Amino acid sequence: MIRNIVFDLGGVIFEIDKRQAIQRFNEAGFADAAQYLDAFAQVGIFGQLESGAITAEQFQQELSLLAGKEITLEGCYRGWQGYFVQLPQCNLDKVLELRERGYRVSLLSNTNPFMMQWARSSAFDPAGHGIEYYFDALYLSYEMGVMKPDRRIYEMMLAGEHALPDETVFIDDGPHNVAAAAALGIHTLQPQDCTAWHIMLEQLLQRV
Repeated sequence: MIRNIVFDLGGVIFEIDKRQAIQRFNEAGFADAAQYLDAFAQVGIFGQLESGAITAEQFQQELSLLAGKEITLEGCYRGWQGYFVQLPQCNLDKVLELRERGYRVSLLSNTNPFMMQWARSSAFDPAGHGIEYYFDALYLSYEMGVMKPDRRIYEMMLAGEHALPDETVFIDDGPHNVAAAAALGIHTLQPQDCTAWHIMLEQLLQRV
């Protein structure tokens, strides 16, 4: 029986666009963003930020060195925010509905302080709620010191939730992230867009 539902953030809760993020970093003065940014996992200093190896301030300093010019913290924030396209209200409503039905609902995301500065603020949704209003717990790569698809992040999430793999569903748009969770015995869904998981999840909940 499923008791725990765990969501990725970008690509599942809200729609993302890597190209827009690359453009924003280019506009800030960093012309090589395409070499570092990905839809699922970042590399170089971008990956170091999301794995918690460096702080937001260190990222800004290192990015400025790579760019050969100063890039402000605001420029970094705007660049990362380029990933965000839209947050469908139906996704937030569905998360709340699942909680009302008795499921434990958590977030497991490769993310960073710039994105979470926005997500935890009143700017996250039109009603002025931060992301913590919607989820029972947040498991964030930069706070945990490890990124998906490393198996340790799933094990840490399960331990934090006091959850068994076969009682847990993980929803992520990244194939490697889904495969890593499935290898631990977690039920998985890989939606192709950020609203496709509604029907997929209900079908799974009826089967398991």
